Amino acid sequence: MCSSQWAALVPVAAAVWLWCQWLWRLRLIQVNKRPLNAAKRRVLLVSPPESYRIQPYVRAAISLGIDVNLASQGEWAISSPHSAGIDVPLQDHRTALTTLVGLFKQRQYDAVIGTDDSTLELAAKLAKKIGLQQNPPTAVRLARRKDLSRQCLHQAGIQVPAFSVVEVSEHQLPDKPHFGFPCVIKPLALSGSRGVIRANSYEGLNQGIQRSLKIISEQTDLYEKTHLLLEQFIPGREFAIEGILSDGQLDVLAVFDKPDPMEGPYFEETYYISPARVTLNEKQILVETAQNACRAFGLVTGPVHAECRLNKQGAWLIELAARTIGGLCSRLLSFGTGYSLEQLVLANAIGLELPLELNDGAAGVLMLPTEEAGILRRVEGVMKAEKVPYIDDIEISLREGYHVFPLPEGMSYLGFIFSTAPDSDKVEQALRDAHALLNPVIAPFWPVSVGKKGASA
Repeated sequence: MCSSQWAALVPVAAAVWLWCQWLWRLRLIQVNKRPLNAAKRRVLLVSPPESYRIQPYVRAAISLGIDVNLASQGEWAISSPHSAGIDVPLQDHRTALTTLVGLFKQRQYDAVIGTDDSTLELAAKLAKKIGLQQNPPTAVRLARRKDLSRQCLHQAGIQVPAFSVVEVSEHQLPDKPHFGFPCVIKPLALSGSRGVIRANSYEGLNQGIQRSLKIISEQTDLYEKTHLLLEQFIPGREFAIEGILSDGQLDVLAVFDKPDPMEGPYFEETYYISPARVTLNEKQILVETAQNACRAFGLVTGPVHAECRLNKQGAWLIELAARTIGGLCSRLLSFGTGYSLEQLVLANAIGLELPLELNDGAAGVLMLPTEEAGILRRVEGVMKAEKVPYIDDIEISLREGYHVFPLPEGMSYLGFIFSTAPDSDKVEQALRDAHALLNPVIAPFWPVSVGKKGASA
């Protein structure tokens, strides 16, 4: 189906489809060209309609010879020649489960995969009802909700920051945290560092809470929109661990450096570089911390993305999610294994063994930060930055006219810079050199209020 036919069939998904086709032409979504024999297995993806993870999963399924269907929410079912769409209300689990269980009586599926935080629990509930292997719904919920996660890990003896859960409103502010300052304010169920703010004083805490309140007001869960997590700020180097669970055992695909100091007041993800520049002992500590957290939650299968801080006291578990890494960063795993991360997740879900092709060298990505709010006009210097040695690709994800916001309100990166090189130091330097050549042009945004004639502005 061509792009114009797609746009006519599903207007709500046209922009996403065209964007993913452009990524495919740039070879940012890497898959094996020769379909592998997966004996025509069928997988159901449960995904929010706006997820950028949909297309990489569909491409990966095609490359493996897997039939894939998509359960999502919208006025138009999101479908294509390779992924039939099923419209379900993602927030209404009871209705969605009734619809999807009925679907399973008509079609045979080999696996159910939730692509994003917001759909993981629904996918787990569905798999449990129909008898397919998946993580227990309780385990997925523990990993998704930061307050429940902290309580579980603390009880399991895993090193986490001191924390408290506070009820907040415009007129109700908490007392000073018992663990003192600096502390970090976190929404209970948002990702991508949205609403995460460091506070160095009680005044800063109150200001940060008021700001986070506006961000969590969009939550549909009443508890999640009226409570925040306060936790001790942990100094130290930060790392990310990407892996796949099989029968409860974590197979680590990569440990990433985050070379920029993550000290706040906001915590924007920028550089991810692999292999991480750590000793073997430090790497073992990081991996063991992630594995122990998976056991504490009860996670047994599927992708894992964990974030840890490392200092003289050891490794501190900051986050662990039962999903793939965010953004387009999963591309880095193609360099390290010969397969896209989505291929590996799908193969694991249906029990297909893939011969890994481990590569030497290093790879990295820079998630281009949004430094000011406004209307994106253009990003200058891309062609010059692409000529920097060891730079593979630069993808500007947002288009002209897009309304951009920096953290803590923002939820989109301007784009991504990818690099491969003989070692991690050269990768980092290439990414920094390329970034220095880019100039995002962002125009001020002037909201217009429309009122009655004669009303004051």
